Amino acid sequence: QVQLVESGGGSVQPGGSLRLSCAVPRINMRRDDIGWLRQAPGKGREGVSCITGNGWINYKDPVRGRITLSRDTSKNTVYLQMNSLNPEDSGVYYCVAANRQSSQCTLNGRYDHWGKGTHVTVSS
Repeated sequence: QVQLVESGGGSVQPGGSLRLSCAVPRINMRRDDIGWLRQAPGKGREGVSCITGNGWINYKDPVRGRITLSRDTSKNTVYLQMNSLNPEDSGVYYCVAANRQSSQCTLNGRYDHWGKGTHVTVSS
């Protein structure tokens, strides 16, 4: 089990932005799927975005256009830039990685490695 480490969460007003980071040590970023899940208060976990080893990216429809996943393989880090945030974006955001090479990653697929999560609160 590899421990992923998220950072960058916090509290913002509606319309604000946050950038989440995730260190993914010992993950082969050019082979394995990496993603971001979130869990809103009182709700189940849902996939937000994921990226395959070859760089194909998938987004959950409600966040498409507002959230951008990127990666820096030289730093073993993935990022989630979140803009135009609204209260429905609040929750705990988890960085995840799979021992899986895909041509197209799925948002709710099985993941083998998890971070502890970082909290995002969008409120006025």
